[in-house]
Amino acid sequence: MWLATQHGFYSIVQKPVGQFHVRARCKKDLENLIALAAIKAPLHHTTDGDYAWRIVVGQQEVSAIMAALATSIDYPNFKNRIHDKPDQEDKLPAYSRLWSQMLAYQTAKD
Repeated sequence: MWLATQHGFYSIVQKPVGQFHVRARCKKDLENLIALAAIKAPLHHTTDGDYAWRIVVGQQEVSAIMAALATSIDYPNFKNRIHDKPDQEDKLPAYSRLWSQMLAYQTAKD
C-alpha cells in the first residue's frame, strides 16, 4: 500500500504474516509517523532496499498508524497542504505527476 500523506510518503507491506514493514524514502517521514502514531519502533536504514528507511511493527502498531493518519486529515486540498509544509513541500512535483497520471488513467477509462 502506498500512502501519500501530509506527514510523508510510505509503503506498507506485510512480510511475514503479522509483521508489517512501513517503509519510506527519507528518515524524517518515519520520524513524523512514529511521533504522530505515538508508537515505539526502531528505525532501520539500508542501502540494499528500494526504500532506504523502514520500521517493522505488528498489527497493533500498524492499526495505530492508520488511525493516526486518518484522524490527522484537517485540510481541504492535499496538494496545497504539501506546499505549505516545509518538510514535505519538496514532494509536491512528484505528487503532482502522480495526480496527472491518475487523471489521465481516469479520463481513458471514462
